[in-house]
Amino acid sequence: MEKNMITRRQFLGNVAAAAAFTIVPRHVLGGAGTIPPSEKLNIACIGISGMGASDVGQVSTENIVALCDVDWKHAAGTFKKYPGVKKYRDFRRMLEKEDKNIDAVTVSTPDNIHAVAAMMAIKKGKHVYCQKPLAHDVFEVRRLTEAANKHKVMTQMGIHIHAENAVKWVVEIVKSGMIGKVRKVDIFSNKNWGGGTRPTDKPPVPETLNWDLWLGPAPWRPYHPAYLPGNWRRWWDFGTGTLGDMGCHIIDPVFWALDLHYPVSIEADPGVFNKETYPRKTIVKWEFGTRGDLPPVTVTWYDGRNNPPRPKELEEGRNLPGQGGLYYGEKGTLLAPHMGTPRLIPESRMKGFKLPEPFLPRGINHYQEWIRACKGGPKPSTNFDYSGPLTETILLGNIAARAGKKLLWDGPKLKVTNAPGANEYLKRKYRQGWIL
Repeated sequence: MEKNMITRRQFLGNVAAAAAFTIVPRHVLGGAGTIPPSEKLNIACIGISGMGASDVGQVSTENIVALCDVDWKHAAGTFKKYPGVKKYRDFRRMLEKEDKNIDAVTVSTPDNIHAVAAMMAIKKGKHVYCQKPLAHDVFEVRRLTEAANKHKVMTQMGIHIHAENAVKWVVEIVKSGMIGKVRKVDIFSNKNWGGGTRPTDKPPVPETLNWDLWLGPAPWRPYHPAYLPGNWRRWWDFGTGTLGDMGCHIIDPVFWALDLHYPVSIEADPGVFNKETYPRKTIVKWEFGTRGDLPPVTVTWYDGRNNPPRPKELEEGRNLPGQGGLYYGEKGTLLAPHMGTPRLIPESRMKGFKLPEPFLPRGINHYQEWIRACKGGPKPSTNFDYSGPLTETILLGNIAARAGKKLLWDGPKLKVTNAPGANEYLKRKYRQGWIL
């Protein structure tokens, strides 16, 4: 009687409760190497085209029980792969109607929707995998981080290369002290999500698209194909620019290797921009204080047509990659191409070089790490406690660009201390009908 009263979600999320059950071995129920239904999560997916389609596929080792997208034309491919799964346009309706059937949720929408979708799921006690950046606004990021802890759900931000060897090698090289103490890091991306003006014509809304739901909390404006499906990143109301797109990936090993949290100051040198779209190029400088025995460090971001200063250690005729990081240590300089193998420079420093003994876990990808955590395993490595401060740091770069001056940041109190007017950029005003 008492066993029958334990819910499925309690069973998946509580190892102690699981111990009270007798589980039939997997090879008996599902065949060798498969997971029986009794051990699978029920996952609902919000945003299922583009990167969202990839996310659905990555978690399809579990039960996909509901799919949600505001544009059924672009979602058609995913719908076709899961013909028996319930389809929704409005994630709010899906989470209400399917509440008892859902254990976990993926959020793979434009940045504008991340926070409202993830927060509703968290408040309902669902585990959440949310694509980067965690939210559109710094305020939203902080509230999501707090809510995840309050509701004791397992979270993961979608910076999937965090699980790859290339990133872990960077972290292990730096943490092992092989290049000495690091006081300066340059990170860079040649991507450009900026520039443009608001269109004035008003084409009809496609029949397959719910434009009101696509806008979400953003201010109302007429539909135009200049915004979607893939161009939303360059618009202030919907995306977070190149910083939000690539910054979360490229600053990740810096944050991890150097034990970073909140910066103490941020300043930006943006190219020309307007109230509608992000700059075509930006330089952002974050200063971080001491962390234990680690010295202060300056991290500088270059995007678009901006390039970091060429390191004196780089051989003549050798170019920097399009994206990556340069870690300047007291004993040497490490070049870490984005998604590439890190190398000491000059190349002659690699003669006889051996990677440190691995001390970070291997053997599980980013998505499966989250799934394992949802079933009672260890906390995911980019849970919101880690990815929240990382995302706040990235988004503060955009705020510094808008403020036009160096900002002093009180992370624990969530406020700019030397330019009160800049605090208005931490939190946007939601359109009527939307709440966090």
